[in-house]
Amino acid sequence: MADLIKKENRFMFVGLGNPGREYEASRHNVGFLAIDAIVEAWKIRVSRYQRKAMVGKGRFKSARILLVKPQTFMNLSGNSVSALVRYYKIPLNHVMVLFDDLDIPFGELRIRKSGGSSGQKGMRSIIEKLGTQDFPRLRIGVGRPPGRRDPADFILDTFTPSEQPELPFIFEHCRRAIETFIESGIERAMMKFNHSVLDDE
Repeated sequence: MADLIKKENRFMFVGLGNPGREYEASRHNVGFLAIDAIVEAWKIRVSRYQRKAMVGKGRFKSARILLVKPQTFMNLSGNSVSALVRYYKIPLNHVMVLFDDLDIPFGELRIRKSGGSSGQKGMRSIIEKLGTQDFPRLRIGVGRPPGRRDPADFILDTFTPSEQPELPFIFEHCRRAIETFIESGIERAMMKFNHSVLDDE
């Protein structure tokens, strides 16, 4: 029973992004940026290189936490995530992936228990390597490109000057959503945070 309790109290949060200075402030790296905000709030250092990812271990209240930023490029994220899930034996319903979503307006969050990749190549890779899409995810809206702009170029841009001041508020809500998920479950997190967080300002 003690082993079961320990296993069920482990959580892994994966932020998706591309390694490299040229990508660090882009829309496509919003998963990395959200993890950085959690790092600061929870005082967990993501400083260990393991299974092709930067990893940080710590606690949030009684929960044992693993924060992960894969260092493969986006479309190979599943290699790192699947290896860490197997190594740490994290239950899949306690593995939450944070990533950018073009189909959700900027400032909105969508938490789901499971689902497809939403066209995001990192998520597609994780689903393929885990062999299932039944794991939680937090989709962070970055909006659609204006006009006929190529979405592939748009997601590699930095946020606009009008968007940048909103980012700390958005990442604060990501952190609060994750804390609710840990403490009260995914249904409660979905009910509280599946909306435009900018409406709360």
